[in-house]
Amino acid sequence: MQICAVQYPGDATESGKILWLKQQFFLCSASLRATISVTGKSELRFKERKEAERQWSEFPNKVAVQLNDTHPTLAIPELMRLLMDDEGLGWGEAWNITTRTIAYTNHTVLPEALQKWSRPVMWKLLPRLMEIIEEIDNRFIKFICSERADLENKLSQIYWITTPKSQL
Repeated sequence: MQICAVQYPGDATESGKILWLKQQFFLCSASLRATISVTGKSELRFKERKEAERQWSEFPNKVAVQLNDTHPTLAIPELMRLLMDDEGLGWGEAWNITTRTIAYTNHTVLPEALQKWSRPVMWKLLPRLMEIIEEIDNRFIKFICSERADLENKLSQIYWITTPKSQL
């Protein structure tokens, strides 16, 4: 897989969008893997600690990941994937760790400047991340319906997966 032909590929073409997505996933995944392995200069690597000392619930107390735009947002489902698939954590524990570890600031206010990928491309390149993204989305919708009934009629405006599965 070639990911370094251009640092910021144009996304006007499908091949440019695919290269951009590959780069973003690679950088997010590599950064998270390094973060999981190294938690600080004075600390043992998180994964090298004795089993009794390595409690994933402590990970957010050692690590903070700040996403400063839409480009690195793949870090969210990727951290979930690493925690569940590689470390064997359940959804609830992985989600708790992820939400306590990752924070997000959006500096982009124009809709056309937000990072967007088509569902078919995402499913083709990152099927496991898409499973996780769709599960996050399903749980978000359920949360809105159960906890914020006042927002139910606005779901179409706040739906963050552009095309609901039912419309595919």
